[in-house]
Amino acid sequence: MANKKIEGYPRTVVLKSGEEIELRLLHEGDKAALLKFFQDLPEKDKLFLKEDVQDPNVIQRWIDGMDFETILPVLAWYDGRVVGDATLHMDKLGWSRHVGEIRVVVAADFQHKGLGKAMVKNMVAHAIDFGLDKIIAMVMENQHSARKAFERLGFEKEAVLKGHVRDIQGNKQDLIILANDVSYIWNKMEELVSDFDPRRFY
Repeated sequence: MANKKIEGYPRTVVLKSGEEIELRLLHEGDKAALLKFFQDLPEKDKLFLKEDVQDPNVIQRWIDGMDFETILPVLAWYDGRVVGDATLHMDKLGWSRHVGEIRVVVAADFQHKGLGKAMVKNMVAHAIDFGLDKIIAMVMENQHSARKAFERLGFEKEAVLKGHVRDIQGNKQDLIILANDVSYIWNKMEELVSDFDPRRFY
């Protein structure tokens, strides 16, 4: 990988429960494993995804359009399967080029183990390397656990867009935008994220 901002993969994350998770950049050969990851998500988690990720064509479009300067996709692997997906979305040319958006999805059996926080921290580190000043996360109004998780990491509610999105069942939902300064989020996570061995993180 020529871009020094995204070197150093694969990386190992050790969760508080002891599992060693490998973080790797998305590759062309990951389509089947990533598709199975999304298909295996509980229905309640699928409600909040922006795209129909159970459609193989959607995953193929992501792979065909890979550009790590605008969307940085990182997969978490355990025992030969994908257990987490995190992306950092960036606008390299527009008026929001100082802002990045983080999206994280974690397999049901790896939720509440610290994997989500570790993947967010990984993306915040990349945001710093890319020179971003601000990070946002978007959640629907009834994604209570996701919202609380981001708030514990220093994100704060910045806006509410009424009836702005439809979930996978077609129901309108309010969209909550959480945001904060990159350096503040990093410092907050340094205080809170103690569930993996930092010596093995980079």
